[in-house]
Amino acid sequence: MQWWRDAVIYQVYPRSFADGNGDGVGDVAGIRARLGHLRDLGVDAIWMSPWYPSPMADAGYDVSDFRDIDPAFGTLAEAEALIAEAHEIGIRIIIDVVPNHVSSEHPWFRAALAGGPERDYFWFRKSQNMPTNWVGEFGGTTWTKVDDDTWYLHLFTPEQPDLNWEHPDVRAEFESILRFWFDRGADGIRIDSAALLFKDTALPEVTDGEPHPFHDLDAVHDVYRSWRRIADEYADRALIGEVWMPDVERFTNYLRPDELHAAFNFDLLGCAWDPYKMRSSIERTLESHAHIGAPPTWVLSNHDVTRHVTRYGRADTTFSFDNNLDGTPVDLELGTRRARAAALLTLSLPGAAYIYQGEELGLWENETIPEDQFQDPMYARRGHSRDGCRVPLPWSGDEPPYGFSAVENPADPWLPQPAEWKDRTVQTQTGDPNSMLELYRSAIRLRDFTGQELTWLEEEAELLAFTRGTGFACVLNLSETPVPLPEHRTLLLASSPLDGALLPRDTAVWLRL
Repeated sequence: MQWWRDAVIYQVYPRSFADGNGDGVGDVAGIRARLGHLRDLGVDAIWMSPWYPSPMADAGYDVSDFRDIDPAFGTLAEAEALIAEAHEIGIRIIIDVVPNHVSSEHPWFRAALAGGPERDYFWFRKSQNMPTNWVGEFGGTTWTKVDDDTWYLHLFTPEQPDLNWEHPDVRAEFESILRFWFDRGADGIRIDSAALLFKDTALPEVTDGEPHPFHDLDAVHDVYRSWRRIADEYADRALIGEVWMPDVERFTNYLRPDELHAAFNFDLLGCAWDPYKMRSSIERTLESHAHIGAPPTWVLSNHDVTRHVTRYGRADTTFSFDNNLDGTPVDLELGTRRARAAALLTLSLPGAAYIYQGEELGLWENETIPEDQFQDPMYARRGHSRDGCRVPLPWSGDEPPYGFSAVENPADPWLPQPAEWKDRTVQTQTGDPNSMLELYRSAIRLRDFTGQELTWLEEEAELLAFTRGTGFACVLNLSETPVPLPEHRTLLLASSPLDGALLPRDTAVWLRL
């Protein structure tokens, strides 16, 4: 049935969703207890960020065992129960697989350090000096010395040694991991850093104008063809890649009919709040995906990027890992207004929409976390911490921990919550027709135009206005002044109040034509 083509998919960051045992860390028990929130929101699937055993050097993306659950989150039996309970209420489960690297505590790497044959599973090189000057994905160096003349490669932190995907045992292991989770009912696999698996064995330096030595090497596509064959053995399973790729043609190579079913499209996420740039981004995305028959995906925030309420409230509304805007002034009222409009825009575009937990509550980036409480390894290497978007969710009450923990007298949440979030709890927003939560619930409930073509309306350049089929239109006003609405039968939904019969700036509406 290809459910992934137009699904609304909710990203759960387990550490910060809900705490079932009161230790201040979210867990599977907390997720199970809060499934009703996701049912009421109306999502089609949940994407679980990594929940595997891990030393947590990089928030669980340093995996030591792909076939179990970290004790901080619960047990494998609880995860299996969560999958079953989600299925009972019509919600599918996507799990996160991290194929580029494992934890330095993984049995393979421990054996490799001891000189076992597992050393061939990684990138060990003998050299008096660092083998290359490659810069890591978090910044900093990419090689760590283990003795007088031996180094190993890690594109992320030293605790995340890169796997050697030239080795057949590595390929076989991950094919087995896919089957393990498909056999337990997982409906999809989200593939972390999908373009990084292979490295040029000659280890050339990164040179402008030359092929990159570890980004998007062609051999990666053979891996995903083999994964696709496995997914196709099961019914309605999806492979979804995290592919940060500025070249549209190279990006869509991952979406060929025998490879991944979908890939994250980050183009709109990084785009400025500007009508010309946003329309260009949307058109570019739709055209590139139509060319190969793959579904577009739309995402505004995730666990790696500054929350879009904050981004849209800054003078510079773009996002880039190379452009650190932490601490620059934010107009939260403006950012919230634009975030509400962006929600209606992305939920009405063709394809699948991803919602990052807390987005439906209008949460902003917590930029008041004390530096000594940062846990993100990116901070030491780039001067930017992702912890501000990973703060535990507010569920109820007037003060932290806002019902995050389900027991009396719980431990403090693992990251501090802003006092200002007392107006952003699920409890406070439920039933309030003007709240962000009820806007998302209404939009997802009314989203009945999937599968229909998008046609731009011939309107002013500073309007993003389009129809889906013959009966629905979305109009977003990005001009400086209010504008009249197109002729319509019914106003279905508005992101902010109208100005009489006019659509104010930074406001979106859904219309029945």
